[in-house]
Amino acid sequence: MTTRPTLLGYVRADALSCAEELAAATDSLAAFASAEGFTLGTVYTERDAAESAAFHALLDEVKRSDVRAVVVPTMNHLGSVGAPAEMRQHLEFHQAQVWTVDSVVTTP
Repeated sequence: MTTRPTLLGYVRADALSCAEELAAATDSLAAFASAEGFTLGTVYTERDAAESAAFHALLDEVKRSDVRAVVVPTMNHLGSVGAPAEMRQHLEFHQAQVWTVDSVVTTP
């Protein structure tokens, strides 16, 4: 039996309208991980986008571990207009691929 690689998740609570949407977004990350052959690790939930504490914790885990994949519900979860590309670049600089729930992964 081979070990599935770990995939981290990131969700911004302010990009959703209620707790039910947050739960559904987290469930969609788990479903994506399972369908694509990953084990879902920590899902970082940003409660205060102005401080970006959860994103920095995610980035720290990527830096210190062998995790090389992050999934978000949509690219909007990586920030407001203009910021998603910058946040994605930070992750990719540290060799972490970034996928959205609706993206297709061919090899983990």
